[in-house]
Amino acid sequence: MEAGEQKDQNTTGDATNSEQQPFSKNKQKKLLKQQRFEAKKAEKKALMKEQKKKEGERKRKEWQDTLESLPEEERSKLIEARKGLRKERMEKRSEEKEKKIERLTRAKENGQKIVIDLEFSHLMSSNEINSLSQQIMYCYAVNGRSPTPAHLWLTGCSGGIGSQLQMLPGFDKWIIEKENGSYIEAFQGQKSNLVYLTADSETVLDILDCSKIYIIGGLVDRNRCKGITMKKAQEQEIQTAKLPIGNYLKMSSSQTN
Repeated sequence: MEAGEQKDQNTTGDATNSEQQPFSKNKQKKLLKQQRFEAKKAEKKALMKEQKKKEGERKRKEWQDTLESLPEEERSKLIEARKGLRKERMEKRSEEKEKKIERLTRAKENGQKIVIDLEFSHLMSSNEINSLSQQIMYCYAVNGRSPTPAHLWLTGCSGGIGSQLQMLPGFDKWIIEKENGSYIEAFQGQKSNLVYLTADSETVLDILDCSKIYIIGGLVDRNRCKGITMKKAQEQEIQTAKLPIGNYLKMSSSQTN
């Protein structure tokens, strides 16, 4: 009994000592850097909000001053003209939104399938995950404006990246496929059509094949994890290819394909 109690006390003491061990200098530097980044980001956001508020107040005052300087009849005409302009803009936005929904819905049937593989979130910091979610939002916006959009898939939507994506405005309404599982699970029976796009591949992709499903690694790693997508594709025994970026863009010495 006493021996058991002594053992429990020692175990508890070891756990407490382990929990109280300080971070390494490298870890402390990274944590401090992240805290500074978050503080700067919050400060910038607050500044932009304040500037937007001031600009709105300036425009309202300018509009009010303009109205007060006009005779009643001209004032009424100007107000009606502004209402008409607002209505026209709203109708145009509504029309553009309907066309976008129509294009993206049509892409689900015959658009080029593009998968963003999100199974790398465990390798990224919170800042890198946030950066990835912003890039995905940008991709979705650009794809929606395209006259012939692709049909986008997000696979591996779990963990940190899944939570981050849920914070994006309107994410639940995106016309896109979202899978918690891997692309292997999402495209069962179509493994022969999967092509992982990686700069380490020897095959150059010159023409898109609508029957293929192209996979892009969702990884912001600052070049820490070189070759990881190629290795993953080889282990899963799926095809690989690389985009001919070097033929169309001049990369700086600090960049890679």
